[in-house]
Amino acid sequence: MGLKAAETRLMTARPHRIYSVRSGSFLFLRVKGSQHFQKVLEEYEVRSVNCIALILAGGAGTRLGVLTKIIAKPAIPFGGKYRLIDFSLSNCCNSGIDSIGVLTPPSPFSLQDKIMGENACKIYVLPPNSGSRVPYKGTADAVYQNIKFVDQWNPACVIILSGDHIYRMDYRPFLAFHRDKRADATIAGITVPWDEASRFGIFTTREDQSIATFIEKPVRPDNNLASMGVYIFSWPYLKKILAQDAADLQSAHDFGKNIIPQILTSGGQSYAYLFTDYWRDVGTIQSFYDAHMDLLGKPPLFDLNDNRWPLYTSCPNTLSHVQIFFDHIRNSLISSCSVIHGAVRDSVIFPGTRIGRGAYVSRSVIMTGAYVGAGQYLDCALLCPCALSNKEDVIETNDFSPKVKIIRTADLGKFKAVLSIRT
Repeated sequence: MGLKAAETRLMTARPHRIYSVRSGSFLFLRVKGSQHFQKVLEEYEVRSVNCIALILAGGAGTRLGVLTKIIAKPAIPFGGKYRLIDFSLSNCCNSGIDSIGVLTPPSPFSLQDKIMGENACKIYVLPPNSGSRVPYKGTADAVYQNIKFVDQWNPACVIILSGDHIYRMDYRPFLAFHRDKRADATIAGITVPWDEASRFGIFTTREDQSIATFIEKPVRPDNNLASMGVYIFSWPYLKKILAQDAADLQSAHDFGKNIIPQILTSGGQSYAYLFTDYWRDVGTIQSFYDAHMDLLGKPPLFDLNDNRWPLYTSCPNTLSHVQIFFDHIRNSLISSCSVIHGAVRDSVIFPGTRIGRGAYVSRSVIMTGAYVGAGQYLDCALLCPCALSNKEDVIETNDFSPKVKIIRTADLGKFKAVLSIRT
């Protein structure tokens, strides 16, 4: 909604209850005594922040092993009808951020160019602009190469997100916090289990929530307040820092390794925004499996069907016709386009799967196109897309995680593996 439309809509309804105060390029609208216009005010407030989003979607995802041999990590299917990137895209759409750049590998995965939710969002796919098949040098280089794209909006700030996190987050309070602190950089942080802290950037804060120290993936962390890889930057400030980083031949051109430490050492105003709801980085096979198990239970730790903050799929060949329903008897998420002749308990069943007669599937994730043979028993298993489980499977050790086994199977398409999670 534009400035004039917002003012007209408000003033026409109850002009005696509304007044406005201009500050710079922003319009702050306040309501006296009534909540009647609160939704309109919140909608306009995020627009007036003048922010666009960039989603980092070019990571190799080597710790996800066979899942990322063919599919880019953010495009990996999740929960039956979604992809990993859909959670950040949906958060943007629901938060009213309507211009989203997706920074992809040289061969980008397919995306719709729009998400038509309550707030329509335009998606721009941004592979490396070098004209070759050379990937971005790092997360900071990905943004640096797209400075001209961002400059088209001349935004006050930019929100930078990861394309492989499972969470719901309203970015409007996050943006308001950044603005109120007059920050150069604001990092969303969350407390993680101590045994996982070494996977993340770890920081400490002062009483005013300014960031005191930051260490990227410490071997022996002395704190468990972790960066979520969700940042807001003042755009003019970030452009200056990115130009300095691009000129540094020793830099890895990475936000965690280089940009955040550079901001701290140069005296930039950096703050931590603490997030306390569900969030999971699915950077490993184990965390990918665990995130699916979080979808089960009464209530689940994460509910895919929470209509208060809807999820949208970015698949060009839409899966909107697929219904994902929770089977209370089986304690399982079942897709409508699956064929089940066996028994299923505590599992997530994707569309296009087949489970043979007499088979028993427990605490497992059966992905699209996978087949469980008649009489098979699977417990704590993750079947890749188009994988086949039968009695001739041979178990091999997987280097990516001590808790995971890979079972080589028949060639049924691009994926040839069943991943089994040990208990």
